[in-house]
Amino acid sequence: MSRSQTTPRRGPPAPRARRAADDPGRRRLPLLLRRAWYGLNQAFRRRISHLGITPDQYTVLRTLREGDRRGLTQRALTDLMSSDPNTVASLLERMEGAGLLARGPHEQDGRAHRILLLPAGRRKFQAARRVARVLQPEVLARLPDAQREAFLAQLEQVAEACREAAEHRTAKGTRA
Repeated sequence: MSRSQTTPRRGPPAPRARRAADDPGRRRLPLLLRRAWYGLNQAFRRRISHLGITPDQYTVLRTLREGDRRGLTQRALTDLMSSDPNTVASLLERMEGAGLLARGPHEQDGRAHRILLLPAGRRKFQAARRVARVLQPEVLARLPDAQREAFLAQLEQVAEACREAAEHRTAKGTRA
C-alpha cells in the first residue's frame, strides 16, 4: 500500500450535504422566535404585574399612545399590533372596563369607533414603559453594542416576511 493511500486527507473538509430546514441539528426560525417571544413576554409580565396590566395590554396602550391623537379604529389597532380581531376585542373590553381607554364615535364611519387612551391608561403606559426601557437593553446586552441596531433591523425584515407569508393567497384566491 502506498503512503498516499494510508495518510488522511488534509485541507478543508468536503462540503456536507445541505440539511433540510427542519433538520433537528439546525437552528429553526419558528422555535427561536417562539423562545425569544415567550421569554421576553414572561420577563415583562412578571415585571409589570404590580401595575395590573399584561404585556398585550401594554402593547394596546403603546400603540394607542403612538398612534393618531384622535384615536385608532379597532381594525387599525389589530393591524398595528399584528394580532387577530377576537384577541383585540377581548383586550379592549377588559381595558375599557378598567377605565384605561374609551370608545368614541368615528367621524366618517358610523359603524366604527375610535379607541381613545384615557388618563389612567396614559399613567399605566408610562409606568410600564419605564420597565420596558430597562428590559430591552438588558436582553440585547447579549449582543455586542455595534450589532444591536442591525439585529433589530434584520428582525424587522423577518417580521415583515412572516406577515407577507401569512397574507399569501393560493391560486384559488384563498389563504394558504
